[in-house]
Amino acid sequence: MKTTINKSLIASSNVRIYSTSEKLWDVLTNPEKIKIYLFNTNVKTSWIEGSPIIFQGEYQGIEYIDKGNVLKFIPDQLLKYNYWSSFSGLEDEIENYSLITYQLEVVDKNSLIFSWHQQGFSNEDGRCHTQDGLDAILQQIKKLAEM
Repeated sequence: MKTTINKSLIASSNVRIYSTSEKLWDVLTNPEKIKIYLFNTNVKTSWIEGSPIIFQGEYQGIEYIDKGNVLKFIPDQLLKYNYWSSFSGLEDEIENYSLITYQLEVVDKNSLIFSWHQQGFSNEDGRCHTQDGLDAILQQIKKLAEM
């Protein structure tokens, strides 16, 4: 039987950030800033809905190229993309892509809530690995957006 991604496995977290949505959006979509909070990953995309997104780098001495497609892009509000990880052990087929959502919710003129939601993992270990690292990623995003 062919193994596919488990869509019921979810990693999710949020953080309150004292900044503007424009500044946070820049942190989330600027390749130089993404590289800081996403473990030195190089991201290539146009951010146009339907366009490809490539994540490339090295993790624990292993080079990787992960990919996906920008599904929704509403500046300063919402970003959705699907994502296939070369570390998943699954074939590069659309049913094996996770769905990642970034959402910004304005609380007041000086703060907002940023949420990261990832749905779909090859197994519970992959979900736990992402969930365990998510708070550190969000704290780094917070730090960059509040500078």
